Amino acid sequence: MDGSVRAFLVLTPSESKRIIARAVARMPILETALEAGRVVIGHGTTNACVVEEVLGHATPRWRYAAGIIADGRLGVTDDATRLPPIALKAGTPFDGDWVELLREFGRGDVFIKGGNALDPDGNVGVLLGSDVGGTVGQMLGIVAARGAHLVAPIGLEKLVPDVIESARHCGIATSGYADGLPVGMAVLTNAQVVSELEAFEMLCGVQAWHIASGGVGGSEGAVTLAVEGPARAVKEACELAESVAGEPAVTPD
Repeated sequence: MDGSVRAFLVLTPSESKRIIARAVARMPILETALEAGRVVIGHGTTNACVVEEVLGHATPRWRYAAGIIADGRLGVTDDATRLPPIALKAGTPFDGDWVELLREFGRGDVFIKGGNALDPDGNVGVLLGSDVGGTVGQMLGIVAARGAHLVAPIGLEKLVPDVIESARHCGIATSGYADGLPVGMAVLTNAQVVSELEAFEMLCGVQAWHIASGGVGGSEGAVTLAVEGPARAVKEACELAESVAGEPAVTPD
């Protein structure tokens, strides 16, 4: 980019979650839906950060997740302590559960759904521990049929070569062994993905490239980004990264 400057940034998964959540909270489609429409924020640790950015109060990230990969195993959080998904109507908590609000969805409403896999084509994979499809099984038909917005906040630590091919090799009833629970996979091809790349562009006006993954000594799962743009925008991106430095890892409450 002519006249641009460059910075290299390393983000842990938790730092990425916070930046992605800030970007989602500032999406014009979400701001509009919060004013006069309907919003459901599905389960997930990144989505817990979205709840915090939208509502301004702390949300236990572990308890806001349903399916979870932890301690080297595929599993689910404790149903007895799990928090319900946030459902908002005109920015106010809905008097009922999220499935009831979903039935009212129409054009302009927003469903925010996390994922477990992302590929370079923007397909999002969602692991399914429920044999009836979990949240995806309940929401996807309505959202797709009515033209509502489907937003997928997801970090680049979850990048895989091909989500569609991955889904062909999943299925609860097809497994002979699993570290934890066997899973299926749903493929979301029509979601508006917000990864670190989109988040930095939305929040700072820079372009970002994913140039490396992984690390050690607390940087396991980290992503390294190159960000480029006008000096003021790149400075803002660096300040944004600094503002989330040390974001705590997700652990059981």
